[in-house]
Amino acid sequence: MPRLIALTATFLTVFLLLMGFLYSPLQPFESLRDLWVESAMTSMSHQYLAKWFFTDAEIQKILDSDQAQDLGNSNPALINTRSTNNSTELIDISQNGFNGYLLKVSNPGHVRVAATRYLGKIGERAEDIASETGALAVINGGAFNDPQGNGSGGHPQGILISRGKILYRDSGVSSYDIIGMNQKNVLVLGHYTLTSIKRMGIRDAVTFGPFLVVNGKPAITHGDGAWGIAPRTAIGQTKNGTILMLVIDGRQIGSIGATLKDVQDIMLKYGAYNVANLDGGASTVLYYHDQIVNHPSSPYGERHAPSFFIVK
Repeated sequence: MPRLIALTATFLTVFLLLMGFLYSPLQPFESLRDLWVESAMTSMSHQYLAKWFFTDAEIQKILDSDQAQDLGNSNPALINTRSTNNSTELIDISQNGFNGYLLKVSNPGHVRVAATRYLGKIGERAEDIASETGALAVINGGAFNDPQGNGSGGHPQGILISRGKILYRDSGVSSYDIIGMNQKNVLVLGHYTLTSIKRMGIRDAVTFGPFLVVNGKPAITHGDGAWGIAPRTAIGQTKNGTILMLVIDGRQIGSIGATLKDVQDIMLKYGAYNVANLDGGASTVLYYHDQIVNHPSSPYGERHAPSFFIVK
């Protein structure tokens, strides 16, 4: 009986402490509360951790308050891609709270989008894509339909373009959010109609977001981006054309993950002029020089996905 009483008292203490930080109107408790809600709501399987304590209206208010600004479309004319340097460099950007890697690709002409051979059925793993394409490096790419985290990875969302060919596009929409490369090897971020995409000569593209840096301007100036802490994948480009590919591990011991603000700050530190967030979570993966460099958070290893950015 004393043991039961002690366990009950411990549980009540933890519960009261949790309620205190979730409902306290004081900083830093408000920031911790927001991070709790944002992290839960951006995970397909843990949204109940927010919904147990807050109404839908309260959750939406928290999410709206810290979101990245929509800065519009990037300007391709501001990027110089005439470099003939073909080097790649892998940088360990781990810091307190997470482990991560940044791959610098000097020649943006070597970067393109690859898709699963089984589009509409099942996705593929990064190492499969590397084997099929002969890619030096592969990171996961755009959005895909993944109900309750049990999707096959074969059904992209938005638009998917590879080597100038539109492999998939959502029907019944007037414009698409694109993260893509044009014929001049410039990373293009923006909201474009299908006509504009064709006119601009977009050779490779996926859909995801938000855009974190546009024309040198950071999109997150308040809060942390409203997506909580999680594994992250992002792509960016410097003014001299160098492509930056970032992966950050999360949801594991020793690396809990990063906020979108963390991603934005790291990319700016390395000179990014345009940056887009890519699909993260269990999808986050970097394959480089014949091996998986990071540690995907899924207990089953790499996830199957429909699209990837590769370095040939």
